[in-house]
Amino acid sequence: MQSGREAVQEQLQQAFHLQRAGRLAEAEDLCQRIVSVRPDLAEAKVRYALILLARGKQQDAETWLRRASTEHPQDPATAYHLGNLFSMRGNLEEAVRAYRQAVTLQANHAAYNNLGNALFMLGRMQEAEDAYLKALAINPGLAPAHNNVGLIWLRGNLLDKARSAFERALQHAPGYAEAQNNLGITLQKMERIDEALAAFRRAIALAPNFANALLNLSTCLCDKGEAREAEKTALAALRLAPTLPDMHAALGNALRAQGRLAEAESSYRQALQRKPDFAEGLRLLAMLLSEQGRLEEAFALFQDHARLVYGSGGKESIPENSPQNSPKAGHDREQQTWLGDRATPFLIAEAGRLDGPTVQSPAQLAGIAEAWRTSAPQLVVVDDFLTPEALAALRRFCLESTIWQKAYDGGYLGAFPEHGFAPPLLAQIAEDLRRAYPMILADHPLLHFWAFKYDSRLRGIAKHADFAAVNVNFWITPDEANLDPDHGGLVVWDVAAPIDWNFSRYNAGDKDIRDFLEREKARSITVPYRSNRAVIFDSDLFHETDTIHFKDGYENRRINVTLLFGRRTAAAKPA
Repeated sequence: MQSGREAVQEQLQQAFHLQRAGRLAEAEDLCQRIVSVRPDLAEAKVRYALILLARGKQQDAETWLRRASTEHPQDPATAYHLGNLFSMRGNLEEAVRAYRQAVTLQANHAAYNNLGNALFMLGRMQEAEDAYLKALAINPGLAPAHNNVGLIWLRGNLLDKARSAFERALQHAPGYAEAQNNLGITLQKMERIDEALAAFRRAIALAPNFANALLNLSTCLCDKGEAREAEKTALAALRLAPTLPDMHAALGNALRAQGRLAEAESSYRQALQRKPDFAEGLRLLAMLLSEQGRLEEAFALFQDHARLVYGSGGKESIPENSPQNSPKAGHDREQQTWLGDRATPFLIAEAGRLDGPTVQSPAQLAGIAEAWRTSAPQLVVVDDFLTPEALAALRRFCLESTIWQKAYDGGYLGAFPEHGFAPPLLAQIAEDLRRAYPMILADHPLLHFWAFKYDSRLRGIAKHADFAAVNVNFWITPDEANLDPDHGGLVVWDVAAPIDWNFSRYNAGDKDIRDFLEREKARSITVPYRSNRAVIFDSDLFHETDTIHFKDGYENRRINVTLLFGRRTAAAKPA
């Protein structure tokens, strides 16, 4: 003969089976009878709440779970399911509290994993990582936790760790399409393009309607130069998710890579119609317009992007990985002190177009043209580059604007157009530069540009080359700030980078670069620092910042501006 508790357990099991079978109304009626007879059982209230939730009665489900939590505060299942409900409804802080209560009452891998998910969505990455690792300590075969912690490491650019995490997820769950997709993203970031393509294709084979995997495959195909195939894949993704702006942007990228700029522009604009505050869409459209020479429109969009992402309420207004003792934090404190009453967390200073020219026409223009035509390597130095008015206005913009968002290991900071380094004045400088030096810039459009600001004594940029045809690099900090007039500028080597090197080896392959320069018996050319001096050179040439020794103080920080014109070609370069 069954005891009363055994009979209730059997009824709860029956309710569970009815729920699994989709017979929710019958399951609800049965649970309602159980809780009326045994209101002392936490598991009865929880089962009733889960069935109510399955029927879409979220408020009733919350009522029963809260009642169970009050009446049975030591029941971990109640806390866990309450956390799930809060998470589903977007009440993430409450979800975190419920999950923490659940794991305090009973260490459980599912509760730790879900706690990690809630913390991840709140942007609390260190706590999320800790939760995922605790889930894995309990259950090393928990594939979602491997995937989730891999996402944190991917976000932190810990690519080897992220790759290993996604591979472990797939070892335990070979059919896990999301982990395959994330593995592909990681491999793509590692520039292991063929492996990334294979991972994305495996994800799509597992889930043919996986729109994001198709999107990523399209992006990866673009990276490999297979733009036509990228277009087909982007169209397939767009058919699956026509309302998502990312899909229109991916199609735009594939069209742009084929030189179909008008169609690419249309795709980017469709993305922005879908979502006017689509930051990546603003950036991509701005880059395209710059390539077309429509600099005024492009620069306005770059600044719109910066205001959206870094301005008031922007998710990146406080950059991650910037501890209080970092060079960036030190710079930002210096800048805020220097701004005084004008100090704000985000500021793009005014720097409009000037009535007159911004670039001085050099008296020795014919000599510069001849030097560019005949020199090997191609390199010319131009002093008194900008007009005094343009130099002063650009320098003021760089001092006042809080656009120095990218921190580098060497301690220097970068300001890119998407950060707000796109004042109308700079567009005018680029336009005037092409008019002043037609023999060098010819029909090369402005493709990339940025500024770097340095600590007074830390090292500058290591050996690298830039993916472009012509590099225009000029300096705007006054000469009196430089304590070593023979240095502080640029060192350029007389050998071009191999045409088959990719962007990563151009910029991060330090040993490869050193070995290559030694093998080619490359000679260096040192151009000392001078304010308002421009070094114009073949962008394929390796170069690095010379030794820096500037005065302390905010206004004395070395600032250089780089403008890259035209695309790199496979034409033979003189040695």
